[in-house]
Amino acid sequence: MTPRLNEIWVYLSASPLLGLTITLLAYQGAFAIYRRTGNNPLANPVLIAVTGLVLLLSLTGTSYQTYFSGAQFVHFLLGPATVALAIPLYQQARRVKAMLLPVLAGLLAGSLTAILSAVAVGRLLGASLPTQLSLAPKSVTTPIAMGIAERIGGIPSLTAVLVIVTGILGAVGARYVFDAINVRDPAIRGFAIGVASHGIGTARAFQVNEQSGAFAALAMGLNGALTALLLPAIAHWLSIV
Repeated sequence: MTPRLNEIWVYLSASPLLGLTITLLAYQGAFAIYRRTGNNPLANPVLIAVTGLVLLLSLTGTSYQTYFSGAQFVHFLLGPATVALAIPLYQQARRVKAMLLPVLAGLLAGSLTAILSAVAVGRLLGASLPTQLSLAPKSVTTPIAMGIAERIGGIPSLTAVLVIVTGILGAVGARYVFDAINVRDPAIRGFAIGVASHGIGTARAFQVNEQSGAFAALAMGLNGALTALLLPAIAHWLSIV
């Protein structure tokens, strides 16, 4: 950067509104790209926005703490946004009741598979126990996953990164997996991506179909609660095996 531009950036970076502004602009730009590609999942707006923000912060030498002092306003809205997911879920209440047993069976199978497969891969690659425990809650939304990781002896910061990567991979690749195995029911597709890819996958499901989004929201919430119950016992078992 030129000295003049550097001075301007130093001045702007002192304002907490900078993080909020560049976050909103990054997502708006990424969403425009997503629309221009015909909603292609490979052009996932979260992936594009995160990549752009990381590059900007790296090039300007801005610390994450400085950025987050403004971006925390967006972070705060995650709570109300998650609660708002109950509205489309309520509209699908009749079908949820009709599929209650399959939903519970799929939840248990999906939650255990997400936990045990991540731990198994980590163990096969020689990861330490704390790393394995950090991998275990990767399919749960970030605040819950970090809390679980801290409680069971994992590394919360590592878990946060793994959760985001998992969500982006699910949002980008789930459509192709479902098509390959010929799963067409929007409720099943939504529930599966909600279990595997938490909030980012749920956002993608809403972009495709409201019913998919409602079932993804249900799966995300239930999987967070079930994982919080299961993981302490699994972590204890892993520590003695």
